[in-house]
Amino acid sequence: MGLAEISIQRKIQEGDIKEFEQLFKKYYEPLCLYANGIVRDMDVAEEIVQDLFYSYWKNRASLSIQLSLNAYLYRSIKNNSLSYLRQQSVRQRYAERSKSEFVEVESTTVEDEMVAKELNKVITDTLNQLPERCSKVFQMNRFEGKKYQEIAEKLAISIKTVEADMGKALHLFRENLKRFNRVAM
Repeated sequence: MGLAEISIQRKIQEGDIKEFEQLFKKYYEPLCLYANGIVRDMDVAEEIVQDLFYSYWKNRASLSIQLSLNAYLYRSIKNNSLSYLRQQSVRQRYAERSKSEFVEVESTTVEDEMVAKELNKVITDTLNQLPERCSKVFQMNRFEGKKYQEIAEKLAISIKTVEADMGKALHLFRENLKRFNRVAM
């Protein structure tokens, strides 16, 4: 790492917000374009870049960047983008599996089968309506059985954020299922 980058890194580690803002302004757009090239969704790409900068600032005191700052940022975006794609794949597989398991429940009538398909669609749609992190938190808790503390540590967020995301997810599920019940009756 060059002297200029060492100086930038040291200032940011010491809490220099102006230096951090300059770094953010310099790299935000190019990193978004790079992430978009991987995930093929600019909104998701921007979220990935924002999460990286948030994590960078939050963990600035303990970060030890061995390569150049540029290499660190781009490598992090690549890893986070690939992680996002893996999570999307898991989400899609789960939705398909839950659909097939739900439909496998014995249906005695055509009407029961139609209701099962509609409910399955409500579940899948609700998962897709949730913001990425909120959906991730919900799936980690409900599908992987992780405790709030584990989720908070894995995602580098507070337990309060995990609780808030779970609250949002459960609220959306309740609202969508209420609508489903009204339509089904």
